[in-house]
Amino acid sequence: MTAYLPAARLRRAAFVGVLFAGLAVTGTGCGADQDEGTNGVGKLSADQIEDKAKAAAGAAASVHLSGTLVSGGKSFALDMRLGKDGGSGEVKSQEDTFQVLRVGEQLYLKASAAFWGKSDSAGKLGDKYVKVPESDPTYKQFRGFTDMHVLLDGLLGLDGKLAKADDYTKVGHTRAVLVTADKGKGGKLSVSLEGTPYPLRLERAGGAGQVELAEWGKTFPLEAPAQDQTVDYGTQMPTTKDQGGGGPGPSPSPTPGKGSGQGSNPTK
Repeated sequence: MTAYLPAARLRRAAFVGVLFAGLAVTGTGCGADQDEGTNGVGKLSADQIEDKAKAAAGAAASVHLSGTLVSGGKSFALDMRLGKDGGSGEVKSQEDTFQVLRVGEQLYLKASAAFWGKSDSAGKLGDKYVKVPESDPTYKQFRGFTDMHVLLDGLLGLDGKLAKADDYTKVGHTRAVLVTADKGKGGKLSVSLEGTPYPLRLERAGGAGQVELAEWGKTFPLEAPAQDQTVDYGTQMPTTKDQGGGGPGPSPSPTPGKGSGQGSNPTK
């Protein structure tokens, strides 16, 4: 029996060694600095973190914005790539889906043939980009969806006393610090802890939607559609299914208007 004692003791010693090694690792983890390897933004106050995120967004050249906005009882799904010289993407409402494209100051709108239902040439407009004149109300209504800074200025403000979460989170694969307003009732903003402190996710106050902000500074193609895919009516837009003329009136403008009280603004 004595011949087996050394082996048994060795096994017990190995077990105890592994156990204490595990405890040592656990103890080290508990005392680790969660800010190690971050950009340091998490150490700032909630108000300072919001300011940093707004400054980073304001200085950015481009962003991919996607998510849902709720306004006036209507839900709008956005998937837009936005830059300083324009933007492109899709805006969906419960009634229609629009492809929106702006290159410089020229705006193009693509909608289904059903949207142009009262137009004599509605059948020719489905899946075509209609050149929108600046004098038409449609221009102001849809331009805001392609304007990076108009959208961001309207979206990024939180409403109420700000606080930051003690524990960090992740948006996708990126570590982030969460800032809440009025204990979350006034919105929530997740800000990157890696590299530039860009805003990564915004949950709007009152359940008014959530948007993801990604691919900051990434270039994307932005050019006018081919001539055979474009219809130009000059200064007069074709009649839509909802109006006697003047473009798609029911679609709200995302242009922020502080204190306007208008429920049709999806960023308010």
